[in-house]
Amino acid sequence: MAIFIGEIIRQKAKERKVTVTWMAKKLGCHRTNIYRIFDSVSIDTNVLYRLSSILKFDFFKIYSDNLTEETRNE
Repeated sequence: MAIFIGEIIRQKAKERKVTVTWMAKKLGCHRTNIYRIFDSVSIDTNVLYRLSSILKFDFFKIYSDNLTEETRNE
């Protein structure tokens, strides 16, 4: 199963009621980079770690859970 990580990050940001501007400031990048992240199907692990920290959500667990489920179905 493909994981559209950018959409999941967008959803978590919305749940946390944080703005793109706030996220860009926390990551030290421009707002356009945040929009690119939202449109991404993959992401650098360092960026994902930083996003997990600032949004207080373990995005890596999504991948782990998916891997566990795939392994069970083999």
